[in-house]
Amino acid sequence: MSSIGVPGIILLVILALLLFGPNKLPELGRAVGRTFREFKDGAREIIGEDEVSRKNEPVQTLAAATGETQTAAPAASQSTAESKRLPE
Repeated sequence: MSSIGVPGIILLVILALLLFGPNKLPELGRAVGRTFREFKDGAREIIGEDEVSRKNEPVQTLAAATGETQTAAPAASQSTAESKRLPE
């Protein structure tokens, strides 16, 4: 996919002026900015929660690890790898 370029951006600005008018464009820009900011904050919050949950997981020592946990680990990683596959 190629980039829009300068002529495409100029065309979009002219189209926006014709559709919304010069008085509505600042309001529209603010609304888009708020939407992006809320999305960004939400994404940071989700990533932060994921990192906190990883830090709170108990660390197993070698003496406490049993044969069941050692055999369950490859199965868990296999299911994670399967879930990351793209649909065919």
